[in-house]
Amino acid sequence: MAFADNLKQLPPITHLQGIQLFDAKGQLVTTIENKPGSAGSVAVYHALTQRFGAINGDAAREGLSIYAEHTADARANPGKHPNIDRLIAIERDGGQFGVAFVTA
Repeated sequence: MAFADNLKQLPPITHLQGIQLFDAKGQLVTTIENKPGSAGSVAVYHALTQRFGAINGDAAREGLSIYAEHTADARANPGKHPNIDRLIAIERDGGQFGVAFVTA
């Protein structure tokens, strides 16, 4: 399925302003805001965190599947899709991100 179709299968994120990702030392790595252009990534990371408890190897593999056609583009163009690049790095190198939900 295409990314747009996959998004329709994910839980709603209307209650979220964004998602914060933390490294193994508890340092904030990034915030993904729930706004046009990144709302899809908030939905993906939210669903992955609900299922796996963190963004780890299993979550990364599932997330790359959800991103569908965008995953191939991210692999071909590193840096173009930073939210997918993070999952590729976890899949390749291991590790994980802790996640905090930012609510209104």
